[in-house]
Amino acid sequence: MIQIKELGPQDVGKCVEYRGGAGETERGRITSWTDKYVRVVYRCDNQWQRFQDFTGCATDPSDLTFLLNQAEKDRLETRDR
Repeated sequence: MIQIKELGPQDVGKCVEYRGGAGETERGRITSWTDKYVRVVYRCDNQWQRFQDFTGCATDPSDLTFLLNQAEKDRLETRDR
């Protein structure tokens, strides 16, 4: 789970994984947040260098975790191909 109160400017662009109640998963990047939701871009036509130009989905932070290793991040980069 991501704690919104602990997020800062350094977290924009970080890779995260969404895990929904039905077990589905999706990887994306943080674009912004409010006091209630984290906005995440999950698909951007494999243009991850421009992720901030795409609309982020408001996501419950309790459904998100940070991706910590490079292999997980690499899977995000190649998923849209």
